[in-house]
Amino acid sequence: MNIIVCIKQVPNTTNVQIDHETGRLKRDGLESIINPFDEYAIEEGVRIKERVGGKVTVITMGPPQAEAVLREAIAKGADEGVLLSDRAFGGADTLATSYALSTAVRFLGKFDIVICGKQASDGDTAQVGPGIAEMLDIPHVAYVKKVESVDDKTIKVERMMEDGYDLIESSLPVLLTVVKEINNPRVASLKGKMVAKKAVIKVLDAAAIGADVKKTGLNGSPTQVMKIFTPPQRTGGEKFTGEPNKVAVALVKRLSDLSLI
Repeated sequence: MNIIVCIKQVPNTTNVQIDHETGRLKRDGLESIINPFDEYAIEEGVRIKERVGGKVTVITMGPPQAEAVLREAIAKGADEGVLLSDRAFGGADTLATSYALSTAVRFLGKFDIVICGKQASDGDTAQVGPGIAEMLDIPHVAYVKKVESVDDKTIKVERMMEDGYDLIESSLPVLLTVVKEINNPRVASLKGKMVAKKAVIKVLDAAAIGADVKKTGLNGSPTQVMKIFTPPQRTGGEKFTGEPNKVAVALVKRLSDLSLI
């Protein structure tokens, strides 16, 4: 079973800043982490491998320092890491990102399951997973909360819905986007960390995977951020304190004065 997990290095959400000239996140000098939803994708990939055997390959696209999240994934049970790093990939929107990742998946050869986190914390679009599936021309199941069963031909999963869940069976290969309800990610063991430290990360550029540079990075991104701004902070307001019955009377009177009731 060849399992591929697509992950992303994102800024720690406790310290996010925006470059107002480019409209993009300032990543230089910021602490970076594995996108939180991707932690569940890594864990589920490893669990499937432990259940039926096989190999887990983790892919990310980014600058050289993104290698760190690949090593972290290996420490948690993945077998190898692949870094897509090229200036041609820079500034990619979700379409260009999906193209680059899907091209890399094809380049790696035969695969059975591709797993992605539901969405990235720095974009929240939830578009890349479905985009990869579309470009690979394979089935896609979103909001997966449980893998019921898997063999060399089919997989049965529970898809989370507002009023319960759907039980879906799909042929392989398939792409899954998972939610946090699917598992509890493990903590890397000391042995895993030692393996990760020695691991050789495969670095591929656009030419290596045969990507069309017209479809990558800014060249392949039809969406552009035209303007970004911080909403003005709310000011004013009134606060009512005191006995509940008196506060209620004062509040009703104030709302009536404003013609709101």
